[in-house]
Amino acid sequence: MTQRTRGTRAKLQRIRVDVEPAYEVCIGVGAHERAARELRPTDVVLRDSGVPAGVAELHAATTIALAPGEEAKEWSTLASVLAALADEACDRSTRLFVVGGGAALDLGGLAAALYLRGVEALYCPTTLLAMVDASVGGKTAINLEQGKNLVGVIRQPSAVYADPRWLASLPEAEFRSGLGEALKSAVIGGERFLAQLERDAARLVARDEAALVELVARCVELKARIVARDPHERGPRRALNLGHTFAHAVEHVAGYGVVPHGIAVAAGLALALELAASTGVLADDALPARVRALAAALGLPASLDELRSEYGLALAPRALATAMRSDKKSVLAEPRFVLPVRAGKLELRVAAAAELVLAVCAPAAKQGRARRARARRARRMRSSPKPGS
Repeated sequence: MTQRTRGTRAKLQRIRVDVEPAYEVCIGVGAHERAARELRPTDVVLRDSGVPAGVAELHAATTIALAPGEEAKEWSTLASVLAALADEACDRSTRLFVVGGGAALDLGGLAAALYLRGVEALYCPTTLLAMVDASVGGKTAINLEQGKNLVGVIRQPSAVYADPRWLASLPEAEFRSGLGEALKSAVIGGERFLAQLERDAARLVARDEAALVELVARCVELKARIVARDPHERGPRRALNLGHTFAHAVEHVAGYGVVPHGIAVAAGLALALELAASTGVLADDALPARVRALAAALGLPASLDELRSEYGLALAPRALATAMRSDKKSVLAEPRFVLPVRAGKLELRVAAAAELVLAVCAPAAKQGRARRARARRARRMRSSPKPGS
């Protein structure tokens, strides 16, 4: 069972992730200093070079710099990190402290899993996206030209230290990216989580520290519960992929790093709701409009068209559909979708007809023309003389 406890400081919370071995996520002001106190002389810091100094520095004999963002998640970067660890004669007592966003954690966790067949990794997430999602659950990965996160292992960190002070200076696009993942989590979490996010939207956009700590804690608790039930993603953990089949296709077609991951997830969530309605999976007809309104309140795209407009991208439906065939959840190159029934209830492996997928990915103007054409055909069929009349 996931437990949330408070530390000695009023703002410091600890959430236990009950996997094997279990670990804690420490959330609040002072979490980074707590990580600094844990650092040993033999440890190595792997730091996203895009992270500004300011909260607290982790001083280690060896610090390895990573390219910022998705650029880090390449074979060449992984190889250079492993070579640097070997050059420093790091042994199995070495622990890797990874400081940065989700891409840095993905790459750093994979390097730790591979070096000497596995050394410990401890995460210090510095973006909202990494705090609410990437730092928990043990997924590590790099990208291939064919698709996102196609190479990786599941290996849990030894500890996570999430300090909200990093978020005050986070660039706007990166901050919104984290809100996109939080919106996805709220739909998975159910009515209470979704309603709380609606109430806190304005405070979150204003980067209110207390609201951010509570949001991170809610997202971590949700993910910790799901991961504890299904560490290796064989069942319930697939729920966390809500919106991601579409989002990964957007990132692939746009070029990795062009659209921040959580912003693509927000658009992917809108598409998942459209597809759920088209396939008859959706039971709560009010949910799509409610999620669109909340996305707008959080400064997120409420549709694929809004994403296209914001980034000046075509994101052609057929290109997106082709990219989805390389998704990790595909079966025989046919994508499987996580679709909402209502807030808190999902269908996890939905096969959708190709024409439905293309239809929801089409620009709204084309969707309108297609609907009008279908209506005209239906009217002609109704007015045509029936055989024998």
